[in-house]
This record gives sequence, structure tokens and C-alpha cells, in this order.
Amino acid sequence: MIFPALDTRAPGSGATEGGPAAGSGSADARDSLGLLDLFGDPYVRDPHPWLDRLRSEAPVHHDPVTGLWLVSRHEDIRQVLLAPEAFLPDNAQDAVTPLPVPVLRILVRAGFTLPPALANNGTASHAGLRRVVTRFFNARRVEAAVPVIERIAGELLDGVRSQLDATGDCDLFTSFAQILPCRVLMELLGIRGVDPATLIRWSDAALELFWGRPAVERQLELAEPVAAFHQWLTETVRSGTAPADSFIGALARHRLPDGRPLDTGTAVGACFFVFVAGQSTTGQLIATVLLRALTESGLWPRAAGEAGLAEAWVEEILRREPPVTTWRRVTAQATELGGVTLPAGAQLLLMLMGSGSDPEVFPQPEQMCPYRENIRHHLAFGVGRHRCPGASLARTEAAVALRAAAHALPDVLPAAEAVEPPMLGLLSFRAPLKVAVERR
Repeated sequence: MIFPALDTRAPGSGATEGGPAAGSGSADARDSLGLLDLFGDPYVRDPHPWLDRLRSEAPVHHDPVTGLWLVSRHEDIRQVLLAPEAFLPDNAQDAVTPLPVPVLRILVRAGFTLPPALANNGTASHAGLRRVVTRFFNARRVEAAVPVIERIAGELLDGVRSQLDATGDCDLFTSFAQILPCRVLMELLGIRGVDPATLIRWSDAALELFWGRPAVERQLELAEPVAAFHQWLTETVRSGTAPADSFIGALARHRLPDGRPLDTGTAVGACFFVFVAGQSTTGQLIATVLLRALTESGLWPRAAGEAGLAEAWVEEILRREPPVTTWRRVTAQATELGGVTLPAGAQLLLMLMGSGSDPEVFPQPEQMCPYRENIRHHLAFGVGRHRCPGASLARTEAAVALRAAAHALPDVLPAAEAVEPPMLGLLSFRAPLKVAVERR
């Protein structure tokens, strides 16, 4: 279930109970990293100095604030992701900030529960559910979806040009990057009965409530749209009216390993994860791709017509600045990782963004090199059993978005405020919340 809060304290105070263990880094390294605040503005603005220090000084580091073990080396993260029996996915969707009783009441009244379905599912049912999802995001479907993506991108960019004509400036995040993947997902999965703006609002509220550090008052505000989202999903799944060729229709026909039909709660959990991941995180990726292309000297005009450049740029952004910056795992039993002894039940935070700048894998990682030979070695989509099933679609949407925007808007420049845009800074998600442009 997603809403029981993750206990942000270590399970105990000793090395055998979940606290710092032998080999967790020198005292100096732990002290120097003591000021690290994963939600603080310095880290959100530029996490790379902190990630570099973690990798070099304490690659498996116990963070006393969250109680999480921060794993930052590419090799160690890959090891964890490829061993799901030893490093369980059970905590992947747990709430980061404890949810107070008034918030839990709102969710309980809505019947909110998310049993293991996809990202947090380490049971035998995962493989079958994943096959349902991947049928909608396989290479053939993604290739067939390119005209859909291009059509929707063109429609949205027509609106952007109209706004630029009227005012001379525009925000490419709210007018383009955020909406494009939502509309594409709705068409590909056959989502009906809700408008894109509502789905975006619901999804963003879920991300902030479960992966953020909001105050209690803000948690209460967020709980209402999250509850409405879950209620709508539940009613849609239970109604049995979803088209047979839609995503919900496919879940309705799915059978569990023992032959039983998929229960409503698990179907809702699968929808909840796919609907959020399939549009919010892709919108965040597109926003970062556009902003960095606009501010990289000479890249914007080239992206419009140079074959392969948009795809290469997207891949380099995924390496250096992915929208999903971290992911969680929990140890099934006492184990050693990166020379550090971890107890059973240790909560791990895999620093995916940091792994993309590991100099052992990517030479000169601070430089943006769109045609790196080993670029696909990044871990932005994970690896192994739980690798993101929508990776191909996300890559394609971001490349189409960049190419279409650069072609349709050859005369835009990043506005002054684009240099330091407001940033989404959640435990596992980071992206610019504004991509301000203006006419030359």
C-alpha cells in the first residue's frame, strides 16, 4: 500500500538494527555530508556536487535525516536492481513523509489502497501484469504512435505560436511539455471520462503527497485530488464499460497465476502507477530536454533538422538529468553492498541521477556529449525485472517534442527567467516547472 508512511528513522540505533554500519564512510565524509538535505534548495538547484561527493567519499551513505541508505555508484545501483530477491521493491511507493490521521481519513473514506501491482510488486503476479503493460508500450506500438505524437505536438505548438504572437512570450512547460504526454497516453490507452487538465492535476498531487515533504496543511489539500483520482479509477474499473482494446479493458481480462481474474484493487494500483508515470514523468523529461536545448549554444536550430540529434540529446539528458532521480529498495536480509554491511530491512535510496555521472562509466560526465558511445548504459529507466516499461515511448515523445518545437519555433530564445526556473524537488522527481521563452 502506498499511503502508510515510510518511517523516516532508521529501524534502530546500532549497526545490526539499521543505523550506520561498519564501512559506511569515514567520520570526515559522514560529517561533511551531514548538511545534505535532499529537499533543500541547494540540492534541488544543483544536486551534482552532492552526488559527486557521495560517490567519491561515501558511496553507500546512511542519511541521518531520512534514515535512508544513499547508494550512488553506477556499479552498486546496477547490482541492487538486478537482484530483486535480495533488494525488494516493496517500499518503492511508500509515502516519504508520514501522513497524519486527518489525511489518512480522507484517503480511507475514498477507499484508497494500492496493493502490489507494478513498481512495488515483488510477488509472482508481477510478470503477468508487466506483460499487460508492455503490450501497450512495445516497439511496434510506439512506432505506430509517432504520427499521433506529431499531430498532438503540432496542435499544441499552434497554440504556443498564437500566444507568442499575442504577448511575445510563453511557458513551454504548461503549454506544451506537460500536456503532450498526457494527451498521447490518453489516446494510446483509451482513457475516457476525464479531461487532460484534471488527470495532470491528480497526477501531480499524487507525486507531491507521496514523494514530497509538504506541511500538514498542504498534505490535506493534496489528499482531496488524490482521493478523487483513486475513486475515479475504481469506478471506471468496476463499471466494466472500458473498451476491450483499452488498457483498463486488458486488465479486466487478465488472469493471475492461479487463474483468478485480477481484483479491482490491483487493477486500480496498476492504472494509478501507469497513469502517473506515463505522463507526469515524461512531461518532466520533455521540460528538461527543451530547457537544456534552448540554453545549449547552437543546439536549438540543429535539433529541427539534423537527423538523430533530437534522439541523442534526449539520451544525454536521461544520463545527466533524468526526471526520475532516485528509486527505493529494501534489503530482504543482512547483506554487503559497496563494502558496507547493511542489516535486514535497510531502506535504500538509489541515486539514479548520480549514477549517470559516474566517471568510471561515463568519461567527462559533466560535459553534454549527445553521441556518447556507451550512452545507453545509463540507469534512468532502471534495469532488470522492474525496468520502466514505458522507456521507448518516453524517449520517442521527448525526441518528437524537441524536433517539433525547434522546427515550429525557430525564432524563440530562453527568457531571462529560464536561467533559474522554479524546480520540482521531490525525493524521486526533479524537473523545471517553467520553460520561459520569448521571441527574438
